[in-house]
Amino acid sequence: MRGVVKGLAAALLAAPLLGACVIYDSTAGENVSVNVTRNDAPPAEAIREARLADGALVVRVDSNGCTQASDFEVAVADNNPVEITLRRTKQDLCKALVPDGAELRWTYADLGLEAGAPARILNPLK
Repeated sequence: MRGVVKGLAAALLAAPLLGACVIYDSTAGENVSVNVTRNDAPPAEAIREARLADGALVVRVDSNGCTQASDFEVAVADNNPVEITLRRTKQDLCKALVPDGAELRWTYADLGLEAGAPARILNPLK
């Protein structure tokens, strides 16, 4: 019985250390990347619209009147094409009625990309 209790105690102590997820794609050749998923990372924002136009990423997101580009974390994965994910890091607590949402833009330079580089947005669409 003591052995079972010790085993359970050890498992409970080790559980937080095993919380990250590592994804390894062995079919990618020299372009292998290892992604560690943060358990505390906000989910990808559901967006209304996204386009690459005039040297910039332009997205339309829900807004209560105070949403700004600085409220988002933009993750750029160096794949072919480049993969972009937007995560809202600051809630919009305003109370305005904004039925069309807010249009936000990041230039290719803001994203660290060369002009015209192919890219895709991984966020879900509303």
